[in-house]
Amino acid sequence: MRITKELNERLTRVGPGTPMGDVFRRYWIPACLSEELPAPDAPPIRVRLLGEDLIAFRDSNGDVGLVDAYCAHRRAPLFYGRNEECGIRCVFHGWKFDATGACVDMPSEPPTSKFKTRVSIKAYPTYEAGGLVWTYMGPRETTPDVPDYEWLRAPETHRRVSKTGEQCNYLQAIEGGIDTVHSSFAHNEDISNRNLLRSRDTHPKLEVDIAAHGFTYASIRNVSDEQTYLRIYQFLMPFQQSRGRFIDWEGNPQGLPSVHGHLWVPIDDENTFVYNFMYSTDDRFPISDEYWESHESRFGRGKDDFVEGTYWLKLGPQNDYGIDRELQRTKTYTGIKGVNTQDFALQVGMGPIVDRSLEALGSTDRAINAARRLLLQAADDVEAGGMPRGSAPEDHRDTRGYDLLVVRGTEWRDASKEGTRSQWQ
Repeated sequence: MRITKELNERLTRVGPGTPMGDVFRRYWIPACLSEELPAPDAPPIRVRLLGEDLIAFRDSNGDVGLVDAYCAHRRAPLFYGRNEECGIRCVFHGWKFDATGACVDMPSEPPTSKFKTRVSIKAYPTYEAGGLVWTYMGPRETTPDVPDYEWLRAPETHRRVSKTGEQCNYLQAIEGGIDTVHSSFAHNEDISNRNLLRSRDTHPKLEVDIAAHGFTYASIRNVSDEQTYLRIYQFLMPFQQSRGRFIDWEGNPQGLPSVHGHLWVPIDDENTFVYNFMYSTDDRFPISDEYWESHESRFGRGKDDFVEGTYWLKLGPQNDYGIDRELQRTKTYTGIKGVNTQDFALQVGMGPIVDRSLEALGSTDRAINAARRLLLQAADDVEAGGMPRGSAPEDHRDTRGYDLLVVRGTEWRDASKEGTRSQWQ
């Protein structure tokens, strides 16, 4: 599909009152990691989400409040507030607000004043699951039931999640993630190694099936005269991907039996937080700290890869993502180490918001076209007063990504039917 400048604006702007901003405000979406609010009455944190400045705090009961970043009195920043006795107290004049945004104390006014009963700040409901704090930012009357993705149902011992900041619009981050073909090039760590299945067929056939959750798409690589490598991805509206673990050239799965994925959550029009998850699909195989750190380090988002005290990486546009031109000349396509780092270099390098009217899409861009169509349809649905695809938990609860090696000519839908069904209940 051809994206005009006008459609590009419709797809990429996420602030209050924008078509896509209104779409995202009809889903429960991640606001932060639970680990960022480690204990009751811990310090509040800044949250910027869909172009809105907020703060999050865990109150004395352990509940999470997500409220306007500024006090209703004189707009002083509540980030500097005292988190105490089930509320956040502005240090400018002592006004205190609870997790619902209600003003519960106003010590700068006379004790007999009822003024506090007429004052509140914006607040959004929250829900914790999967190591994340989720929020719903849309109209209360259209609030869907809380999400029920399979990875949220996996035991804590069998599930991990991380968060990484990316300096570009959410859509080019999504499109980089759901583009299966680029893994044959950008993520090829040894261009002479033809044992990698994705290197044996660099122009896979893509097929897309629209579904209640978004769409299922198959990357079909004929890797020999006898075998086909199937990568079955799920795109879950509005910005989540689920995929299986890689398998090697002999058909052996790599690493723990697991499913991986990302959620590309807009901070604002030009910045995104990427939430990365992994969950074990076998109760015999929990995910240890050591395994998870090894996995994250291999992708370029290990503990030492972040600017201290942040979720932003040390490697970025300011240092060209550490590109090694000699490594690029002799061994890899990019000369950049780490799958995550390679992705960011290319996605951020397009500019904060890429001009899609200048593109020339090909046959392996079917998933990208499908995502754009569904997002635009969701904007139309919300404008018409409806709810967008995939917002109800029954739409997405029974789906997962899956990789497998099959005999050539096998119908991918039949071969993957069992493997793409969720198992954690």
